[in-house]
Amino acid sequence: MAARPEAPARHEFDPRGRGQWARMIRDDGDPAARVLVGTASWTDKSLLDSGWYPPGVSTPARRLAYYAERFPLVEVDATYYSPPSLRTVEAWRDRTPAGFTFNIKAFSLLTGHPTPARSLYKDLRERLGPREGNLYPRDAGPEIVQEVWTRFLDTLRPLHEAGKLGAVLLQFPPWFPAGEANRRHVLACVRRCLPLRACVEFRHHSWMEEGERERTLGLLASHGVPYVCVDMPQGHASSIPPVVAATADLAVFRFHGHSEKWTSKRIEERFAYLYSQEELKDWAGRIAELAAGTRTTHVLMNNCCADNAQRNAARLSAMVAEQLGAAQTSTEPPVRQ
Repeated sequence: MAARPEAPARHEFDPRGRGQWARMIRDDGDPAARVLVGTASWTDKSLLDSGWYPPGVSTPARRLAYYAERFPLVEVDATYYSPPSLRTVEAWRDRTPAGFTFNIKAFSLLTGHPTPARSLYKDLRERLGPREGNLYPRDAGPEIVQEVWTRFLDTLRPLHEAGKLGAVLLQFPPWFPAGEANRRHVLACVRRCLPLRACVEFRHHSWMEEGERERTLGLLASHGVPYVCVDMPQGHASSIPPVVAATADLAVFRFHGHSEKWTSKRIEERFAYLYSQEELKDWAGRIAELAAGTRTTHVLMNNCCADNAQRNAARLSAMVAEQLGAAQTSTEPPVRQ
């Protein structure tokens, strides 16, 4: 059974000096306009095989345009596996309408994950010499890692300059526990992304354990860094509890589902989960409560198996809008973060 999300945490933050980070799809006073709901993919094979795209929508340009007609936000996870080319990023920019938002998952090497040598930029592979298997930052060395940071972020600038880049997702690995050195490393990665905005997702349980949770959220809040609230299978070393918290003017939610095969190496099995109406309704209330006090809220469905994410995202979006509409007619003022 899915763990119930915990009550939203309240953290003060000072957005002054970070104005270049904050942007809204609209600023018309409607809270629902500040909640962007989307999915973590629009091109994975199981989605293409599901029939979600109608006949004739069979090219990259048409698929992205079709997706962008239905959702205002998407997360690009392919960038975790291989850095995108400038031409690809420019195509994303040009194939989407004004106000559409991309969140970009950081390349694996930048967050300390195992990275196939073949996925590095060609000239950097040649500089390293013949390599097989996976690399870690220590294998590549600081100069090459810094060069990867520079190229990766520079490639995203067309989206940033067009106002279409929401945040760079820094997802740290399951073997990255809470501790003073790792806290400093998190902030260093966030600073490296500037002037692009970064949000942070943890995968080691220690960051959200009792006694460490407030320290983690307080650290992020004191630097205006969005904490990524997650819903995911529990009982694993990588499990983070469903803590709902805003640590910046941007709140981010990622929904991974509750597959019983979370440890499977097959992506389709790990994320094979369809949220029920009851689960979505429960989460819609939590999201609406937090969104009432934040400038912008991003909600990403990452249960990317067939069209599960798209179906859940559409329903959740409607539910959150209903919740926020009800709050607008209430005599109780919205809770501010």
